[in-house]
Amino acid sequence: MIVTVTLNPALDKTASVDVLKVNALNRLREITLDAGGKGVNVSAMIRALGGKSVAVGFAGGGAGDELLSLIAQKGLKADFVRIAAITRTNVKVVDNKGALTELNEPGPTIQPTEWREMESKLSGYGVQGNIIALSGSLPAGLGADTYKNLCALVRRAGALVFLDADGEALKQALQSEPDAVPDCIKPNRFELLQYFGIADDERVTDARLAELCRSLIDKGVKVVALSMGADGAIFASKNGVWRSAAIPVTARSTVGAGDSMIGALAYGFEHELPEEQRFALAMAASAGACTTVGTNPPERALVDELLQKTRLEKIA
Repeated sequence: MIVTVTLNPALDKTASVDVLKVNALNRLREITLDAGGKGVNVSAMIRALGGKSVAVGFAGGGAGDELLSLIAQKGLKADFVRIAAITRTNVKVVDNKGALTELNEPGPTIQPTEWREMESKLSGYGVQGNIIALSGSLPAGLGADTYKNLCALVRRAGALVFLDADGEALKQALQSEPDAVPDCIKPNRFELLQYFGIADDERVTDARLAELCRSLIDKGVKVVALSMGADGAIFASKNGVWRSAAIPVTARSTVGAGDSMIGALAYGFEHELPEEQRFALAMAASAGACTTVGTNPPERALVDELLQKTRLEKIA
């Protein structure tokens, strides 16, 4: 079973403008409202591929009711903890060149009793054979060690952990003992270099990025999926490092592309696909997500079409 965890979900309102103007009136069009949150997007991608998952998170107030309704409309199974505070709403604006501007609320404050209920729920899911995908920002009331603690909780119980986080939350999760670090992480280029305290400039070569990814494998991480947008991706495991160029598509929005990559990787693990096939599927799913409006995942047929255009090169 794949369990996706979104501790700070949102209603995502996505809209289009021709040109986004600062300090001026912007008239929005093509407005869509989606069940947002990175883990929810991961679940949607898994379903689009033909798999099943359970989406776990917090939901509060009328916005929380709307969130759960939209999740159900996507055909996803949900197991949320209800909270006293109100679920946040985020606004994402895409201009006619595909550039994305995000206006994200910080989210509700989680109370200690609500967190204990969530921790108990995840402890129950953390069993041998399950995959727990932890994604996104942390709401107020939860410390930067939250993902570190959850990784240790479910990994030591036998579950695999996929983590998509950044900053201090990622740093702390990677400071655990080898039996408690996440099995798979998906940083982007900025997040990886930030973790290592390296300035992001053109002098950081693919060979250097591969070296950094391999150092994380040495820490106990099984797979590093380094997403680099238009520059493609790098995948590392104990078996080597692969480079994939970006797949050419007509992009409408990059929202959810990284989440689709995680969803495809989790699907590939659950279905025991060969390693390179998992990486290729992740590239195709991520590219397909760029062609959709809002946070909607691509259809399986499109993923299969893009899969034929995916090329992996082993570089280490």
